[in-house]
Amino acid sequence: MKYFIIAGETSGDLHGANLVKNLMIEDNEATITGWGGDLMQAQGATILKHYKELSFMGFWEVAKNIVTILKNFSIAKNQIDNFKPDVLIFIDFPGFNLRMAEWAKEKGYTVFYYISPQIWAWKENRVHKIKKCVDEMFVILPFEKAFYERYDYKVHYVGHPLLDAIYQYHTGFDLYEALALPREKPIIALLPGSRKQEITKMLGELLSIYETYPDYQFVICGLAHHGAAFYEEIIGAKNVKIVFNHTYDVLSKATAALVTSGTATLETALFKVPEVVCYKGSWLSYEIGKRLVKVKYISLVNLIVDKPLVTELIQDELNKNNLILHLNRIIAPAHQQFLKAEYDVLIEQLGNRGASSRCAVLMTECLQHKKR
Repeated sequence: MKYFIIAGETSGDLHGANLVKNLMIEDNEATITGWGGDLMQAQGATILKHYKELSFMGFWEVAKNIVTILKNFSIAKNQIDNFKPDVLIFIDFPGFNLRMAEWAKEKGYTVFYYISPQIWAWKENRVHKIKKCVDEMFVILPFEKAFYERYDYKVHYVGHPLLDAIYQYHTGFDLYEALALPREKPIIALLPGSRKQEITKMLGELLSIYETYPDYQFVICGLAHHGAAFYEEIIGAKNVKIVFNHTYDVLSKATAALVTSGTATLETALFKVPEVVCYKGSWLSYEIGKRLVKVKYISLVNLIVDKPLVTELIQDELNKNNLILHLNRIIAPAHQQFLKAEYDVLIEQLGNRGASSRCAVLMTECLQHKKR
């Protein structure tokens, strides 16, 4: 079978890579191409456009880059038509992928969607578009199946693929040696996001408390494709270490973390690292967003357990005083013990490992059934 996958973000590349790996196992004649990143390519997918060219965050940022976005739609449509896939698999990235799914269905392609857009958070009416243009939806959060059932739409709950990614994590990388870090000094991990726009906005905020914690060492989890100079310009003269593409190595050693909202909030929790979740966007994007978003929390951790387990500092609440207050709280031994016990409950709620494998099995079964 021929598979065309579109993943538009760092997390999509990670989950896409595990899906590609398992599709290759289930279908020994699989040919997989599409949009994604280095991880998908390493598993055997042919990558026609890298996700780092795609991500624009926020309403204003999308408006500024509308010409590029429209051009990307045209490029994707031409590549799909030339490849003539048996199935299109869209991974999250809803602003782009839902429009592509609508076009694909009109063209007669089979459409699968892996990792549902967060329509339960905002733009709930998009469920009707999904019912119309997505043949099979594969969801990864336990409450999403019930959400779709309210609209009489049957979806496949496969579990969360991060459980597999973290379970499979192993490394010979010595973080302390690579960065010349003293082993006895505890680490505070900084995860400032994956897009340049959010890193530019967030990293300076997170570093504002650096001088308050001389007994700790701050380590930034960076992405190599942005380049060292980009991060160094924000860091300035601060004696802060940065390591590229080794987030899990940092989290496995961290005492605490300051994390920009997104998939990283859940990754941090699965490593059982106490965290403060941080987010600050442009004024316009935030003002529009807060009027549209329906959920009580912005972090996946709090959404899954349905309570404010980890502190969320959003927009004006994200300031130096609040960062110090809440970081002091989570580095205290009693709170560390409490959070780690709560993380165990979170992991139980996510269910069993094997999401990518289950998803690949279901996808190939659906395709075989469709061909009969």
